[in-house]
Amino acid sequence: MSDEIQLVLPAEEDFRHIAHLVVGGLGARLDLTFEHLEDLQLALDALLSRREDDGEVSVALRIVDGCVHTSVGPFAAEALDELERDDDELGLRRVLETVCDVVEVQERDGGSWVELTKQTRRAA
Repeated sequence: MSDEIQLVLPAEEDFRHIAHLVVGGLGARLDLTFEHLEDLQLALDALLSRREDDGEVSVALRIVDGCVHTSVGPFAAEALDELERDDDELGLRRVLETVCDVVEVQERDGGSWVELTKQTRRAA
């Protein structure tokens, strides 16, 4: 099964609730556990809080074989500097790596995008 949802929102804090509604609806449709849903929403909040400007932020969620792949961006490179540091601080890197299975930063379309993967089903 492969489904994709793309959402483009103003980067302002007031619009983050819409992203939560979409992730919650996706979670209900896929019968995700509360823990998986909470992990996805925490990761999304951590990333969206890095953007508080007048621009737009895109969130794409794709479901493939029991994994939720999330792409969030674009970000200015310096907004994600914390992801490049390898330290033990309770920061963005540690939060994302705790709640997601894979965290990657990719450069595309003139900005930095964060790619997250969360396994929601165990392989058979």
